[in-house]
Amino acid sequence: MKKDLYHHETFDDINVTPLLDLAWCLLVVFILAITAAVQGIKVNLPKASASPVVLQKPKTKSITLHSNGQIYLDAYPVSMTELESMLRSYRAADPDLPVIIKGDDQIYYRKVIEILDLLQRLEITQLGLVTQKVVK
Repeated sequence: MKKDLYHHETFDDINVTPLLDLAWCLLVVFILAITAAVQGIKVNLPKASASPVVLQKPKTKSITLHSNGQIYLDAYPVSMTELESMLRSYRAADPDLPVIIKGDDQIYYRKVIEILDLLQRLEITQLGLVTQKVVK
């Protein structure tokens, strides 16, 4: 018996394999994007014998001093004047603005003092210095 060329059979099932492939690809892209966004700037932190646990609130601002001298505010490169204006606006919105400083152990101490002077001028009193705990 000869089959009609225009006759189509109906399918009772759906092939979900392409949909699963798409879901896995989207999951991998999502994981990579989130991991890259969370890490921030990598610096070699100085060691301290007793490092307190720093619980960052979502409103906490992080100032990072990289070994090449670049200053970052929450992973965004800024100059000292930009840092001052941004911190001033954040301070106006939240008078109890917490700030943490992460400085590479190769930076000049003068840079840390400049940042501390800036925070004192802006009257930011909730301040933390991030260090690594010495492993014995």
